[in-house]
Amino acid sequence: MEAFLGEILGTFILVLVGHSVNANVSLAETAGNESGWIVITWGWGIAVFIAVFMTADVSGAHLNPAVTLGLATAGNFSWGLVPVYITAQMIGAFLGAVCCWLQFKDHFNATGDPSTKLGVFSTAPAIPNTPINLSCEIIATFVLVLGVLYIAEPDFGLGALDALPVGLLVFGIGMGMGGTTGYAINPARDLGPRIAHAILPIKGKGPNNWDYAWVPVAGPLIGGIIAALLYRLLPF
Repeated sequence: MEAFLGEILGTFILVLVGHSVNANVSLAETAGNESGWIVITWGWGIAVFIAVFMTADVSGAHLNPAVTLGLATAGNFSWGLVPVYITAQMIGAFLGAVCCWLQFKDHFNATGDPSTKLGVFSTAPAIPNTPINLSCEIIATFVLVLGVLYIAEPDFGLGALDALPVGLLVFGIGMGMGGTTGYAINPARDLGPRIAHAILPIKGKGPNNWDYAWVPVAGPLIGGIIAALLYRLLPF
């Protein structure tokens, strides 16, 4: 139960902080409006850092179904706990998106473009091309999960800074590979908020782009499995 609640809390914090960065950059009349891609990538890296240091000792801070599946495939996590963790991650992501909407409700109302509103919640490709978009998510998540598998806890305690390598990993992925699809690299981070967008009474919202929604789910899961299989094959 502690691990279940830890994954809910960690994913909630991850999505609340990360999606608030999206909102602050893209919605009308915010202080951070149009502050740019570097702010988004830094913000998501910091969101990961905060969520990981809060819950690492409670649940291991997976916060991502691709990470959970990758760790299980690598033999570092029990398969029996995979459904529990993924369920918790989806709940946390949904709740984080709801709170982000409440935080920026007036700014959602002031923003006219429906696609901008959806972009706060979910990713979309810069150039729609399903096979390429899928491969982008696979590759980016492959780097994430392989990096997570190789990140070892230092021999000396760094306290909260133990979470720093994961935050920097996500920041690097965003800066390097994020511009093609918005680097979901986390099915819960995309699908949970997309469901929230569909349910919430957001003024002037448009469609949820369900035709694309499977890509940021399938791509990260495939990438996580490939990373884990390679990790098991490598002699180091």
